[in-house]
Amino acid sequence: MPDMERWPTGRLLSTAARLVEHAWNEKLRGMDLTHAGVIVMEVLAVKGPTTQSTLAQIVRVQAQTMGKTLSRLEAHGHVSRARSMSDRRSQVVSLTEAGEHTLGLATQLEREVLEPVPVDTAKLRRELQALVRELATNQSSAVANEIVAMDSGLASGEASK
Repeated sequence: MPDMERWPTGRLLSTAARLVEHAWNEKLRGMDLTHAGVIVMEVLAVKGPTTQSTLAQIVRVQAQTMGKTLSRLEAHGHVSRARSMSDRRSQVVSLTEAGEHTLGLATQLEREVLEPVPVDTAKLRRELQALVRELATNQSSAVANEIVAMDSGLASGEASK
C-alpha cells in the first residue's frame, strides 16, 4: 500500500468511504439488499409514504433506476406500492413493517462494519457531520444545501427510532 501519510485528506476520506461501503454491501448481500435499497427505505422511514417520482428526486436517480430498486424491495416485502388517490398516474410507495425491521438490521450491519476498527466511531461521526455542515455552509451552493438538508432529515429520523 502506498504511503498514506502523503495522501491528501480527500483521498483518505474517499478511500475510507469506499472500503466501508464495500464491506457493508457484502453484509447487505446476505439480506438480498443493496445500498440503494437501504437509502430508499431510510427516506421512507423519515418522510412516510412518498411517490416514486419524489423518491427518485430525493435520492437523485433516474425514475427508471428507482423503479428497479423499488421492484426489488417490493419483491422481498420491504415496500408496497399503490396508485395515488390524487393522481392515478403516480404510485405511492410505503415502507412495510417487514421493511422497517429489515432497515433496523441493515443499520446494525453498518455499525458492525466499524466495530473492529480501533476508532471512537461516535466521535468520528460527529467530526464528519461537522465537516459536512461546514463545507456545505462555505460552498453555499443549492446542491450542497440540498444534500445536507436531506441527510439531516434522515439523521433526525434515525435519532427518533
